[in-house]
Amino acid sequence: MPFATNLQSLLGLLALALLAALLAPRASGRTPRSALKTAAAGLAVQLLIALIILKLPPVRFLFATLNEAVGALQAATEAGTAFVFGYLGGGPLPFEETHPGSSFIFAFRALPLILVMSAISGLLFYWRILPWIVRGFAWALQRTLSIGGAVGVGVAANIFIGMVEAPLLIKPYMAKVSRSELFTIMTCGMATIAGTVMVLYASILAPVVPDALGHLLAASIISAPAAVMVARLMMPETAPPTDGTFATEDLPDSAMEAVTRGTLDGVTLLINVIAMLVVLVALVHLINLALGLLPDLFAAPITLQRLLGYALAPVAWLMGIPWSEAVTGGGLLGVKIVLNEFLAFLDLVALPKDAISPRSTLIMTYALTGFANFASLGIMIGGLVTIAPSRRTEIVQLGLRSIVAGTIATCMTGAIVGLLTI
Repeated sequence: MPFATNLQSLLGLLALALLAALLAPRASGRTPRSALKTAAAGLAVQLLIALIILKLPPVRFLFATLNEAVGALQAATEAGTAFVFGYLGGGPLPFEETHPGSSFIFAFRALPLILVMSAISGLLFYWRILPWIVRGFAWALQRTLSIGGAVGVGVAANIFIGMVEAPLLIKPYMAKVSRSELFTIMTCGMATIAGTVMVLYASILAPVVPDALGHLLAASIISAPAAVMVARLMMPETAPPTDGTFATEDLPDSAMEAVTRGTLDGVTLLINVIAMLVVLVALVHLINLALGLLPDLFAAPITLQRLLGYALAPVAWLMGIPWSEAVTGGGLLGVKIVLNEFLAFLDLVALPKDAISPRSTLIMTYALTGFANFASLGIMIGGLVTIAPSRRTEIVQLGLRSIVAGTIATCMTGAIVGLLTI
């Protein structure tokens, strides 16, 4: 029943927008008419972008071509890891592999992509390629969603770089933006992912999501206006927009400095990812061991993933996932929110082939593409407080709300994909 599932996604899209409006402070000064205008503009922009990206053949071809770049980057990274780590990094094995795939060590083969992408991002900024793209997206967001220049740059930058790096581009304005604009920047950071991990996630998702890199980039692009809409519904703007431009004083002076700075930033990110994965996987295992002491539920052991699945199954259903698969989808959402999107993507790939349909897999890919989780919140607060120490109290106060807003935004993106996919 394709039409019924599309209608289900449309219902979910409207329900999620309504939820964002209901979460606004009571004394926000917003009228129902202004809320409706904000929601209508935001939904229209999201749908237009999704139609262009998902249905326009030239754009789809471009995104398909991007996935060829994933293979090239993986091969280039493996050349470096094999040189440094030998067979641990993908070099020739000095022994016979008795179990296919057992020589693939995640920390040495997959995660170093972060270093390569971080260095390339640094070069793209030095060559003014990324700043040019960011300015283009910022201009479009300003014209369609009536946001200020500073916020436009911050939101657009979040599509390509991290939740801490993006505000650095508007650092001179961070102390002056309104509370609503600050919340918008934080929400967009939670609703998108950085280019440094996008290629890594694409390599992980490749077995179950064709053209994975294109879909991840599309998810970040669609989620940007979704984040602006949700943030303005939850924290209505009452002040004039803050004008601002791209801050360029912190850009590197040479290509070598750009590569060096990008690599060193990548090292920090790589260590953080490894540490968080070790700790979070261990914590999940401990929680599941404790829950295993309880009696079985429906003839199966109780696990954290199952509990989260039952709790968030209605949200998965609202995105357009059949109820028979909603508990699985809800579990993935729960892992992403409580732990992180990395583990959620790994769980998605590890699902049995008959657990969810290809359509549901695509919807979940879009819904999981965002940093809205508690681990990212600590990173965001630490980074933003350093950039704008005078806004410390506001940043901390808005932290949990930004997780909620970012989650609603990515779920709306998932619902849009469900609406446009048969």
